[in-house]
Amino acid sequence: DFMQAFWDIEEVQAKAIQHLASFIRDKSALPYLRTFTELITFAMKTHVDSLKLQVDGCSLLLEILSQEQDVVMALDENVTSSLLDTVRKYSENEELLSLVCTLLMMISASEVAAENLRKVGVIPDLLSILRNFLHNEKICLSCCGVLWSLAVSENNVDQALLKSAVPVTSAVLQEHLQNGRVMESACSALWALSLQGCLTENEYEPTTALLLDVLRMNPERPVLVKNACLALASLLRLSEISALRFVTDSKGSGINVIKDAYHLHFDDLEVVESICMLTNEMVQYDEVVLDLLSQKMEELLSEIKIRFPSR
Repeated sequence: DFMQAFWDIEEVQAKAIQHLASFIRDKSALPYLRTFTELITFAMKTHVDSLKLQVDGCSLLLEILSQEQDVVMALDENVTSSLLDTVRKYSENEELLSLVCTLLMMISASEVAAENLRKVGVIPDLLSILRNFLHNEKICLSCCGVLWSLAVSENNVDQALLKSAVPVTSAVLQEHLQNGRVMESACSALWALSLQGCLTENEYEPTTALLLDVLRMNPERPVLVKNACLALASLLRLSEISALRFVTDSKGSGINVIKDAYHLHFDDLEVVESICMLTNEMVQYDEVVLDLLSQKMEELLSEIKIRFPSR
């Protein structure tokens, strides 16, 4: 009531947000978290010129959403619209954008919230943030996470917009090759974009080589191996050029890369299934089949069959 009564007075709103910060850690606050979320975002929207209020508001929202996933499911269009106002107002403030992008990633996990993000036109903003802050691991991880959520959805966004996300996502992969968490997020985004047919013919070969580099640099991370293999499978389904690059890459055949990945993760069903999907796409090309045979890939597939007889 206090926040609503003095909604136009910035100092009152800032103090109220500080008071809420101490209250939300109490279990008795749980029933009110959704209301708090709406009040905080309304204060942020009303006082968008106050950087401190934006930072404090975002930090508190992160704390609320980390505590209670049901709040994410219930967020309406006003919340996403308010966060986008903040993004646009502070498009050069790296610290605040890092907070807001993390919030957007958490929110986009909800299908309804992802739809709201689409409605308010978040994709050009995400791509602009990625281009400007390509060095920032946290921002890249979050923005790629949002891109994945938007690209996998059935209510698809403008195809031209998604196509423009491909070179930016590839740039994230190149920039953060040794950061496993960022790579997991970027590979899932690239997989979703390839499933939606967003890559052009000129992008097939370099993207295949890039995904092979990702696998070579981060072989020990199961989620990353799975995401990279699924993205590669999608590329090979689309293009023989990708398949030929996969087996003739100048740094070594991709067949050896996935064999090594299998030996590291032979007991992880999701990784093994992604390797099988990738192999399944390879066998549609006669030239690649010869490589599979010469690399004794059938022995590995027989081992998988024995290990997972019910699959």
